[in-house]
Amino acid sequence: MSGPPDHPFVTAVKPLVDAIGGELIAPHEARPDDVLLAWEGENVLAVRLPQLSESLDHILAGLERRHGMPLAELDRRTKQSVVRILEARGAFSMRHGVETVASALGVSRFTVYNYLNRENAASAAKGEQPPA
Repeated sequence: MSGPPDHPFVTAVKPLVDAIGGELIAPHEARPDDVLLAWEGENVLAVRLPQLSESLDHILAGLERRHGMPLAELDRRTKQSVVRILEARGAFSMRHGVETVASALGVSRFTVYNYLNRENAASAAKGEQPPA
């Protein structure tokens, strides 16, 4: 970024922008679809949001970092937990989301659907609403 990298606002929002896979941009380089962020009335930076497909890849990479290994090497219970996290983050509402997740986990699409169905059945048994 060619903006003020030491500005306290930049320091404050950088972890969030990194977490969503965005990019910090100088305000004068912002495109119409970038999000301008102001501090005390002055545009300090802009955020370029990732494409949806890049977002899922970024989320999967973050989960790998969190677990310290490729997702395909996780045990079954942990893979089920990953699927719950991804469902809560909307991964399965995107086109090819199930296929992308199945590939990352080293399982079939059928297995991902089974994980999702088990979670929804467990929620229903507890009287909870399944995730939308």
